Amino acid sequence: MYGGQPYVYGAGYGQAPRRRYRKSSSATSFFLFAAFLLLLLVALSLPIIKAIYLLELEATNAQGISTNLGTSVRFGVWGYCINSSLVPPGVFTNNGSCEGPELGYTLNSELFRIILGINNSNVELILRGLTILLILHPVAAGLALLTALPVYLSCCIFHNTPWIIALIFSVVTAILTTIVFAADLALVLVSRNRLSQISEVSLAINFGPGVWMVLAGMVCTWIALVLLSAKVCRCCGYRYVSCSN
Repeated sequence: MYGGQPYVYGAGYGQAPRRRYRKSSSATSFFLFAAFLLLLLVALSLPIIKAIYLLELEATNAQGISTNLGTSVRFGVWGYCINSSLVPPGVFTNNGSCEGPELGYTLNSELFRIILGINNSNVELILRGLTILLILHPVAAGLALLTALPVYLSCCIFHNTPWIIALIFSVVTAILTTIVFAADLALVLVSRNRLSQISEVSLAINFGPGVWMVLAGMVCTWIALVLLSAKVCRCCGYRYVSCSN
């Protein structure tokens, strides 16, 4: 009951409420699908989709030198690719030597010891933590899809329940996506800061497009969370439609 009268949720008594209902569903669905697509592409990053990677480790003293030795390493969720100046990576291609797809990295532990400045005994622990971080990328993509499904269902069922379910999922998705982005960002920044303190190592760490795609996905999930909250809480212009309308 609402104001002493029964109500329907956004539909059923005139075309105007139904159109407003579907517009709100379309807007929310757009941001959720955009988040899912962006996170899915990152989850299928190098070596599956070789144009998308999280970070690049590059030898700065090898620029301009023709050599078949590896001068850069690009890291994705499921593996990495080593490139040389004779076989440089392209925008959408990567013909270097790739490892994967597999869960976890099998790089020489000495490389991680130099970058992170840790003892060899702690390298295995760091690699396990990195594996968990990588797993979070496909998990975030899956949660974004689960959040979108109740919203799509609400286009056929004019009821508040799908929106409440989507709101619950969106809270978890937004938090997890934020954690994934913060971890990706911290991984690059911490490694870059560590390398800047080692004068004998001529290496540079660059952001990959995957980091910024996760950022865009995170923004979309938070926008969808705001829209879902407004819908469920009946604020920002959303309201019940009574039988008398």
